[in-house]
Amino acid sequence: MAVRVLYFASLRDALGQTEEKTVLPDSVATIAELRAYLASRGGEWTRLVASSNLRCAVNQEMASLGMAVKDGDEVAFFPPVTGG
Repeated sequence: MAVRVLYFASLRDALGQTEEKTVLPDSVATIAELRAYLASRGGEWTRLVASSNLRCAVNQEMASLGMAVKDGDEVAFFPPVTGG
């Protein structure tokens, strides 16, 4: 299964990239498992699991960590946003 992963704001800055296309192992079936898989790279990638308030969206709709990931999905990770 392949997905497109997007990174926004401070997460994008820390990781040094805005997006990637990645092929996932069979063990990754949910957003939470995708986060853990990406964080297993170590270094700055651990921010994906270290932040309890990290938000995610699948195909441009807000998603929970338990949501299933399907082949071809676009998954975005971003910190919470505030306005003034």
